[in-house]
Amino acid sequence: MPLPAAADLLLWAWTPWRRLAAADLYESLATRAFTREGLYLNLGLWRHARTIDEACPALATLVAEAAAMGPADEVVDVGFGFADQDILWARRFGPRHITGLNVTPVHVRLGRARVRRAGMADRITLRLGSATAMPLPDASCDVVTAVECAFHFHTREAFLAEAFRVLRPGGRLVLADIIRAAPDADQMRRRWQEVSWRGFASKFDIPAANADTRDAYLEKFRTAGFTDATATPIGHDVFPGWHRALAEDPALFARLPASGRLPYRLLRRRPAEWVYAALDYVLAVAQKPR
Repeated sequence: MPLPAAADLLLWAWTPWRRLAAADLYESLATRAFTREGLYLNLGLWRHARTIDEACPALATLVAEAAAMGPADEVVDVGFGFADQDILWARRFGPRHITGLNVTPVHVRLGRARVRRAGMADRITLRLGSATAMPLPDASCDVVTAVECAFHFHTREAFLAEAFRVLRPGGRLVLADIIRAAPDADQMRRRWQEVSWRGFASKFDIPAANADTRDAYLEKFRTAGFTDATATPIGHDVFPGWHRALAEDPALFARLPASGRLPYRLLRRRPAEWVYAALDYVLAVAQKPR
């Protein structure tokens, strides 16, 4: 990692008031990924997975299945990471075309190279572009996806409006998303939720407007015009497995940046339900009316 980027990352990790925009954070992390195979960046779906290399594609597969992705579909994937999920979808589900949008230049540059090496440049197009101002025509796709990134968007409402605009009538929107957990009945646990959420939101560039619990979250889909919006909680299949893997898999722990490894040593002996008490991980699905 270049020295200036490493310094930024170190200051971000250890200085309470230091913030990095999401694009700058991921640019600083460069190609440091969670998996041994590929460059996945999601926390993984651990329902049946035993390793991070099984869990990350399992989460991407869940999103594609929830979208009923198939050969007739033109897909827009926002926040595509290094395109691992897009390559997986092209191979397994065979959509007509995938357009990926990302605000992080290193993701776009390296993602394009990886798509070319996979022989899929005619099926996957990766572009530098924002989820809240998509450089795409109205009613130009059948599916919009966002895997573990919509909480960063400034704001989620703006993204939902853009997703509605670019989807054709009957099009589907599917997100693997992190929102704020409902306040716990226990006062001490509720205080920890508040402190934990503030730290998470500050460090990971989450706008105050995105601090939604589930009911408010679903209302935003309806306000944007979507119908049949659901937000299924899947945190029990995400957080405990990820937490356990960090404690039991030295190779995964070593792949975290040093700035992440040091503070996590203080947390990995605590139970997952305590560490992630402020967070609700949901699979959100909605449709644009026909």
